Amino acid sequence: MARFLIRRVFYMAAVMVGISMIVFGLSRLTGDPRLLYMTQGTRWSQEVWDARGRELGLDKPMVVQYLVWAGNAIQGDFGDSLWHKRNSLRIIIEKLPATLQLSGISYLMAVALGVILGTISAVTRGTLVDIAVRSFALIGQAAPPFWLALILIFFFAVYLDILPTSRRGDWTHFVLPATTLAWLGSAGLARLTRSSLLEVLDSEYIKLARAKGVSTNKVILKHALKNALIAPLTVAAILLASFLSGTVVVETVFAWPGLGRLAVDATKNNDFPLITGITVIFAGLFLISSLLADLLYAYIDPRIRIYDS
Repeated sequence: MARFLIRRVFYMAAVMVGISMIVFGLSRLTGDPRLLYMTQGTRWSQEVWDARGRELGLDKPMVVQYLVWAGNAIQGDFGDSLWHKRNSLRIIIEKLPATLQLSGISYLMAVALGVILGTISAVTRGTLVDIAVRSFALIGQAAPPFWLALILIFFFAVYLDILPTSRRGDWTHFVLPATTLAWLGSAGLARLTRSSLLEVLDSEYIKLARAKGVSTNKVILKHALKNALIAPLTVAAILLASFLSGTVVVETVFAWPGLGRLAVDATKNNDFPLITGITVIFAGLFLISSLLADLLYAYIDPRIRIYDS
């Protein structure tokens, strides 16, 4: 376990270095950074232009510029936001709880909904209920997130007028964005749970239990479901990381004040200090989620263990 964790930490550090290089390179490919600090119609004298370049370190080689930027980023200094005129990290920290809250609630909903619907679909194989669940899962996997969001807004907020369409508030404001994310995540889990449970139900030891007169509910809940959930819960652990990136579209549609919407606004405003900060934070959260998923994977499946060898 210790060696595994050490290897993963080094791997995560290498990935973060690679991502930081890409982010820094893209910020330089867009042109001279000094142009971002010039308001429309403003002209700088040559002296001011050169002084601003020295202040930003543009008179140094590109490698030195990256090392200075990376050193500041490690300390949490991504620079001041060009649009908000404030420290980028502070803005990110203010928006992060909203994203974590939405993605956390959506993730729990997706896992619960996927397992329950998949189990119901397997037990009612070939019936209208089974067809309805499979249709639900198919739509969730095929439809783009913004389309699902707009459909839910039209039906529940416009047509029925029972739920708010945007912003963060009481529990009613969570329903539509969380349902959109949960629908997308639960679709694959439902189909995987169904196929896994059907495979287990057709196994010999389940047939033997039924032949001994064990009730159907006991066979499913005590024997079949326990083994059938290994694969779905493993996928659910891996799915945790994708919920963070999935909030970008949903937060934009529902005007949710989180990192996803902040990233879109920063991109529209060419706010590169804020964009680089958000990208690095998202990458870090994704890597941490992936590490937790690997550890949970080993815990869920007794056939898999992380050894030092």
